[in-house]
Amino acid sequence: MTRQLLLNVFFMRFGHHPAAWRSPGVVATGRPDIQYWINMAKLAEEARFDAFFMADFIGRSGEDLDKASRVGGSFQFEPLTLLSVIAAHTRHIGLIATVNTNFSEPYNIARQLASLDHISGGRAGWNVVSSFNEATARNFGIQELRGHGERYDRAEEFVSVVKRYWDSWDDDAYDYPDRAAGTFFDPRSAHVQNHEGHFFRAEGLLDIARPLQGYPVLVQAGNSDTGREFAAKVGEMTYSSATSLEVARGYYSDVKGRLGKYGRDPDDIKICPGLSVVVAPTDQEAQDKFQALQDSVDFAHQGLMNLDVSAYPLDGPLPDDIPIPENGRGRIQQLIELGRREKLTIRQLILRFSVARGHVQAIGSTKKVADLMEQWFVENGADGFNVVPPLLPDGFEDFVRLVIPELQRRGIFRKEYRGGGLRENLRLKRPANPYSTRFRQT
Repeated sequence: MTRQLLLNVFFMRFGHHPAAWRSPGVVATGRPDIQYWINMAKLAEEARFDAFFMADFIGRSGEDLDKASRVGGSFQFEPLTLLSVIAAHTRHIGLIATVNTNFSEPYNIARQLASLDHISGGRAGWNVVSSFNEATARNFGIQELRGHGERYDRAEEFVSVVKRYWDSWDDDAYDYPDRAAGTFFDPRSAHVQNHEGHFFRAEGLLDIARPLQGYPVLVQAGNSDTGREFAAKVGEMTYSSATSLEVARGYYSDVKGRLGKYGRDPDDIKICPGLSVVVAPTDQEAQDKFQALQDSVDFAHQGLMNLDVSAYPLDGPLPDDIPIPENGRGRIQQLIELGRREKLTIRQLILRFSVARGHVQAIGSTKKVADLMEQWFVENGADGFNVVPPLLPDGFEDFVRLVIPELQRRGIFRKEYRGGGLRENLRLKRPANPYSTRFRQT
């Protein structure tokens, strides 16, 4: 079948721009509003988006509350709870929840995601995150620090254990209850798991049927070399970042080129970089909208990813010897390379990188935005995009009204869903159960 552009949308309460909550007309409150999220999910489904992507900004520090008080938008629902509600109000759009492997246990996540997959009719996805923030860790009583490599090793074992639990029942284990014999399921359909690894020990069976998709779709967002390897081994979609087509094509070919050694095909993973988009009928109108947000940035309290730049002049360059933290290493390296390549000041880097979080910016007319998306798609910089509107809901409404019809007119984006769950829409294989005896009762 003809290759089609994939589109996910990453919603925040006010938008992804750090000053979005200060925009005129925005109801700036941290109190959760379920109707907002339902309305946005319905709009995304009406536009035929593949998935609603939900981040999780887990844990808060009690330190430096003055700085924290100036950041709006990251106080929102727990993802799996919210997406279970969204599932009841939608029929087709995928539901991707971020779950951090440092702050949960495999059994809990296997159970919760299997539940979401059944509730939604096979539309669940898991964005596997292994970032480690000390302030977040303190909320969970975790004392030990976890380095970059250890976090990915732990995440890989975590995912492996979750998959084993998903595979602890045959697909049809509960489909043949025998009333006459008094057996609700055939014991041969159960596959008791017994795992003893470096990070986890687990024994038993999941207490819900195998997910409708086999496994919920596995998403990964790493940009570092370790993150790319992890994506190639276990990921089925990446939420990556790239500031140019050249960078995007390098990432695309690199990650897809790693799949062969794991017995996987290049099409087994979908590359969907973030797209920070502001669209309007004309380029000037779009630039004016974006500039209004830029003018509201609070430079005194706006950070630069995880880098501490408070001791350096805003209008000077990023120092060559600035310490690089363990968390977010891949994105920070992109930031440093961008600053050196374009000789940007710290102020300019904040406006270019922190605002868009390392994603390509498409600011302009319908044609300009659609041209960029089509070029990246055709020239193998992306299989699709994770749309990250700087301002919500207006920015997403503009995208749906202006860009979606243009992409459909060009024949690169669907007008209707294919029908089934998230895997089918993404054209991903359904994983078989490696423990299944494949028997059938008569």
